[in-house]
Amino acid sequence: MIELYYWPTPNGHKITMFLEEAGLRYRIHPVDISAGDQFKPEFLAFSPNNRMPAIIDTSPADGGEPINVFESGAILTYLAEKTGRFLPADVRGRKTVMEWLFWQMGGLGPMAGQNHHFGIYAPEKIPYAVNRYVNETNRLYGVLDRRLNGREFITGSDYTIADMAAYPWVVPWKRQQQNLDDFPNLRDWLDAVRARPATIRAYAAGEPYSSRPAVTEEGKKILFGQTAATSAGP
Repeated sequence: MIELYYWPTPNGHKITMFLEEAGLRYRIHPVDISAGDQFKPEFLAFSPNNRMPAIIDTSPADGGEPINVFESGAILTYLAEKTGRFLPADVRGRKTVMEWLFWQMGGLGPMAGQNHHFGIYAPEKIPYAVNRYVNETNRLYGVLDRRLNGREFITGSDYTIADMAAYPWVVPWKRQQQNLDDFPNLRDWLDAVRARPATIRAYAAGEPYSSRPAVTEEGKKILFGQTAATSAGP
């Protein structure tokens, strides 16, 4: 059983997408990040960066004690190795998947996240910041669009954890002030991943939490006002 500590954000969706694709049994433990659940001591015990998602694998492959994993890229890699799926075994194929996984973790996710922050949540609109992250998101969309030219998925004909990592960060393209008509290969890929039954199930799993109220002003203080002192929990 995979105990999944989750909230329906792009990083959270990555993990439910894998779990649904692989048919692994899992149980969701909601971590309401606007309410500060990520600072609870019991969560910090295995997710020290006070971020979700995180998992506890109660039945690890070595048959030993439960294994905790935090950081979405590490979780995807762990689950792929556990199941032997969505990550090639050969050195060249694995290398390519890991390149694009790290591309998402180091580029698309952080840049799109700052795009969301300055475009939607910031108390004042700073044109330089908005333009900086909208333009960088646009550049990254272009990188992915070119990569997908002539390919069904990011690394070729096989669906991998690289696709699962990138997809949820492109879903909110309108919020990121992008036009998918400018990226036809990316648009076709997005449609193909969206239509996968496991993707549909994964997003459905988050619907009970997606209906919660939008981020409140108090929630913004919790999400965006963290320092070394506050992120240590109460």
